[in-house]
Amino acid sequence: MTDRRLRLGMVGGGAGSFIGGVHRMAARLDDQYELVAGALSSDPERARHSAAALHIEPDRAYADYETMAASEAGRSDRIDVVSVVTPNDSHAAICHAFLSRGIPVICDKPLCTSMQDARSLAELLGRTGLPFVLTHNYTGYPLVREARARVLAGELGTIRVVQVEYPQEWLAEALEQTGQKQAAWRTDPARSGPGGSVGDIGTHAHQLAGFVTGLRLESVAADLSSFVPGRRLDDDARMLLRYEGGARGMLWCSQVAPGCENGLRLRVFGDKGGLEWLQAEPNVLHFSPLGQPTRRLTRGMPGLSEAAANATRIPAGHPEGYLEAFAQIYTDAAALLRSWLAGTPSGDAGALLPGIEDGLRNVAFIDAVIASHKADAAWTRLEI
Repeated sequence: MTDRRLRLGMVGGGAGSFIGGVHRMAARLDDQYELVAGALSSDPERARHSAAALHIEPDRAYADYETMAASEAGRSDRIDVVSVVTPNDSHAAICHAFLSRGIPVICDKPLCTSMQDARSLAELLGRTGLPFVLTHNYTGYPLVREARARVLAGELGTIRVVQVEYPQEWLAEALEQTGQKQAAWRTDPARSGPGGSVGDIGTHAHQLAGFVTGLRLESVAADLSSFVPGRRLDDDARMLLRYEGGARGMLWCSQVAPGCENGLRLRVFGDKGGLEWLQAEPNVLHFSPLGQPTRRLTRGMPGLSEAAANATRIPAGHPEGYLEAFAQIYTDAAALLRSWLAGTPSGDAGALLPGIEDGLRNVAFIDAVIASHKADAAWTRLEI
């Protein structure tokens, strides 16, 4: 398994897709994968043209994912893994089609649009033991992993407060009414699911906070708004958080915040210190031991954790960013897949990878947030 690239298939991600291109670049960056098959669009003609543009052989350019899953499962050179990069409403069915045929999955977030589907996928994975990765790509940043390592090492002490926010501006106007593809499906409850900004970016904020702190969110008190007239899903959400063990927090996500391009930010405070990380400046982590000057940690500097070093590609002072973090998810997934294909223990290969548990908790998070909002911001428990 070390003498060839992994054979990658893709469902969705054809012409006009943003996230499909990101996944393909991430998969190529560390030269671990080769894209060999795809059902790249629900429109058969667009799927065929998209596959040709990506140099996929005609016999592996499929018109639909069901045909692709059945055909690939029967090939001697079948795909090693499939990437699912379609809108949220189709994730569950596509994942099930491939997992039930023994093909591992890398799925874009969120996992799916209902807890029933999430539990069904979890049960299937429990029976098959197949590798499954959810692309919460922000966990791939070296200094996010450094933050996690410092929390796990006890350098912040007992966590008291978690503050996380994810503001954007791109839906500050009714962009979905112009025919813009990304805006159209992300604001459509039939395709995006019951959460708007909550499902699209609030899930990233929730998962990132849990990844770094190791804390499980217990309950939320949430207030949602749809500020743009006629919008059917929330475009701004504010909530209080209660974590198991007593920590408290706040989460704000918004897609109507002018001046905020992609402002994911995490701050964590314990009884021994605090830390702060901002996605717009991903190569810097501010660490503040109690009673001492704040330390500015940079990617690639000496003395960082092994987790941060392993996610670093180029020397300090040369910025790494979004694509490299996304690629780290694919590279870590490659290590997990190679172990699985070889039938050898995976060790720590999947330790930092978001998976089905993250997916379950995020679907429960969306459900709890919406239920809380409908109950006038009443405290609502996450039900897994």
